[in-house]
Amino acid sequence: VLHNPEVAGDPPEQVLAREAMPPALDVLSPRQRACVVLRYYQDLPVAQIATELGIADGTVKRYLSESMTRLAEHLSAAESS
Repeated sequence: VLHNPEVAGDPPEQVLAREAMPPALDVLSPRQRACVVLRYYQDLPVAQIATELGIADGTVKRYLSESMTRLAEHLSAAESS
């Protein structure tokens, strides 16, 4: 979602998507939010995120997967209201 250029292809939609993300991140737990920010905003690989946060690679992957699901649900609900 965050790195998919087809999701928000034209500039106005990119701005809207960027503005929607900070409040959407509030639906995540602190660990989930840290993983998302480090992965998709800082572009760190999973192994480096795991090292930075002192958790296992698999835990980072789980947090990222859960986060993407929660963000998609939140953004979808916000879009339809």
